Amino acid sequence: MAVEHADAKVSLALQETFFADIAARYPGWAPASSQSVQPSDLAPPNGVWLVAYLDRRAVGCGGLQCLNADTAEIRRLFLDESARGQGIGRRLLAELESYARRLGYERVRLTTSDAQAEALQMFQTANYQEIPPFTDGVFTRHWMEKSLD
Repeated sequence: MAVEHADAKVSLALQETFFADIAARYPGWAPASSQSVQPSDLAPPNGVWLVAYLDRRAVGCGGLQCLNADTAEIRRLFLDESARGQGIGRRLLAELESYARRLGYERVRLTTSDAQAEALQMFQTANYQEIPPFTDGVFTRHWMEKSLD
């Protein structure tokens, strides 16, 4: 895992792969269909952007964005298909939670949908609980939260 800039070349390439994956799962989806986020939102002092590497190859990413003084949102959590099933996604999620704690957040939130069954299962087994909607994403079906205490 490495802290990177969300607009660095490696990060942008991962996000493009993420967008292609989401578009393939949700016909009609486009980046404008979801809540926007700026690279500066995923950077210190209130956020972070992580890139996961496997054998020096960037295979995953995810960011932490401040929602309010107590709550951060995990954004654009993605793992390349070639790296799935090795525990890297869980480690990336745990690292983002660890950064959230260090930044003083009491809880983290995230969103997903039914066509991302593997992500939904990972979030559920990591003790994320369903909560009322906190975004208006057209394709979002699960709004989740985890207490960091």
